[in-house]
Amino acid sequence: MPAVFPVLTTHPCIKKRPQPIMTAADLPYPCSLVFNAGVIPYRGEYVMIFRNDYGTTQALYETQNKKFAGTSVGVARSKNGVDGWVFDPEPLVDSSDPHKDPELKRYYDPRIVQIEGRLYLCLATDTRHGICGTIAQLDDDLKSFTVISASAPDNRNMVLFPEKINGEFVRLERPMPIYSRHNERFDIWLSRSPDLVYWGRTGLLLGTERVPWVNDKIGPTASPVKTKAGWLTLFHAVDIDGARGKNGWEPTWKKRYTTGLMLLDLNDPSKVLAIYDKPLIAPDLPVETDEGFRQNVVFPCGMILEDSGEVKIYYGASDTCVCLATAQVDELLALFDETK
Repeated sequence: MPAVFPVLTTHPCIKKRPQPIMTAADLPYPCSLVFNAGVIPYRGEYVMIFRNDYGTTQALYETQNKKFAGTSVGVARSKNGVDGWVFDPEPLVDSSDPHKDPELKRYYDPRIVQIEGRLYLCLATDTRHGICGTIAQLDDDLKSFTVISASAPDNRNMVLFPEKINGEFVRLERPMPIYSRHNERFDIWLSRSPDLVYWGRTGLLLGTERVPWVNDKIGPTASPVKTKAGWLTLFHAVDIDGARGKNGWEPTWKKRYTTGLMLLDLNDPSKVLAIYDKPLIAPDLPVETDEGFRQNVVFPCGMILEDSGEVKIYYGASDTCVCLATAQVDELLALFDETK
């Protein structure tokens, strides 16, 4: 296992499946990496919307500097949300589409949520002018989507709350100011909207200085889930060390991505009720630390609270495959008592 210091570990209440639930070999069309997938229950099955980077291999990348040819967003379905995934034969959207808007380079890192019976996607969008956050409505048949709004650059990692709060849509986001906070001191912000088009009342929700193990940046991951105590909310947290060397395909990869946990007020999610002061999930399985494109990365894009109290957390491992971890909701809520 590549040594990454300081050592960070996953909390024991998190139970990781030892093997990925989806890899590049599973897809019915070209795929080099499949990761960062949003998942929700929908019409009696689980729907996964995933990112697929394609067009190279590790050997070609390392020896010939052959970059990825493109990125697509695909759809898969499963009866149990764990295995038996059935893929749509074609991606939902592909960066190689010759008919796409020439201003747009690609969509990626999808999150999916259902609000008042309608399906919505939050997508990172690379454009000729920078990275934007896009909100789109997904058709009921999961075959296409309609863009509702896109942010100005640079903003990404957007997630929607799964219901209106006080009559408004609410989202978490991660703007990327390069002047005010120096380097990559990026934080989590919250905005509200009456219609998913016009966004405002924007305010800082969580700054990096409030996360003890972070020295780089934080950002939203999966849509929050509603519990009796508040909105249970995951976030990604990054530490960086210039001494780290080759941890994946690239010549150097100095970052480590972990997952944090916070609790937001049900009626006013701009209020942070509690933050667990250690990582909830850290890269510690071989598929997360020894293998893949960018090692030492765990990045959730989907979280489901089952009626049984089980919480399913879908995450990308090493920007390479889709993994699944589970926990009990009461155990997750109890972590905030440890912090008091």
